Amino acid sequence: MNDLVSAGLSKLLNAEQRGSKECTVRPASKLLVGILKLLHSHHYIGDVELITNRKGGYLKINLLGKLNKCGSIKPRYAVKKDDFEKFEKRYLLAKDFGILVVSTQQGLMTQYDAKKKHVGGRLVAYVY
Repeated sequence: MNDLVSAGLSKLLNAEQRGSKECTVRPASKLLVGILKLLHSHHYIGDVELITNRKGGYLKINLLGKLNKCGSIKPRYAVKKDDFEKFEKRYLLAKDFGILVVSTQQGLMTQYDAKKKHVGGRLVAYVY
């Protein structure tokens, strides 16, 4: 498995489309945990539980049925603080519908928070 974020988000989306109440993602990474915490804070998914073991641990995710589409962005484009609109048009369906996850020097945040704080970063994922 080369990209843990892509694999984790695709497993999450497949479980959501099947109508499952819960999803298990192996192995866990810090970046994936940060993305899932953002999704939880924006009410796309339920609780996220990190269970550690010797093989890297795994994530147990409760699903709410509110996720339409999610995926990782490859390559991870560098975005300046004023250029988010171009990528919103590319990855999201409509204005103010969904979020882009941005990795900045201040941590993971949505494009809305990055605009408010006037910081740029690298695009990691999209969700709507």
